[in-house]
Amino acid sequence: MKYFVMASALAFPLSMGTALYAAGGGDETAPSKPKCKNGQVYDKKAKACVNAEESHLDTDTLYQTVRQLAYAGRYDDAQTVLAAMPQDDDRTLTYLGFTNRKMGKTDLAMSYYNRALVVNPANVLARSYMGQGFVEEGRVAEALEQLRLIRSHGGSGTWAEASLRKAIAAGRTYNY
Repeated sequence: MKYFVMASALAFPLSMGTALYAAGGGDETAPSKPKCKNGQVYDKKAKACVNAEESHLDTDTLYQTVRQLAYAGRYDDAQTVLAAMPQDDDRTLTYLGFTNRKMGKTDLAMSYYNRALVVNPANVLARSYMGQGFVEEGRVAEALEQLRLIRSHGGSGTWAEASLRKAIAAGRTYNY
């Protein structure tokens, strides 16, 4: 029965090409490399690296910088930029979860994912990252539940769905 459930959950072909791109955001392409150091962000108007909290950049621009930093494995720097973003935004909460999970703070990460899902239950990226955390902990049934919820929220065929599906099938997650 256990294998039937696993096979059902992984019904999409596992050979489907899903490059391990980006630390998510639903964007299908890897972000460019960060231009700045020490948690700073690039301000196009100033044509310089500036502190995130002093930048007056819009949330979407800051979010793209967070993606760049997370993709580069610069989790502390990503958290510095996240601190300058709205703390009740589900994307902010999702990346606070992601960066904390990658830094080994699983319980804290799960609390951020849960908060993101309270704000936006259809946040398939938070569900994918949460599910990947469950895979890392050997909690496959809970990962499968997140995969089911991703699909029920219209996330079939997305990076979030594919990466969690592959993590469940492999029994491990990947660094992006």
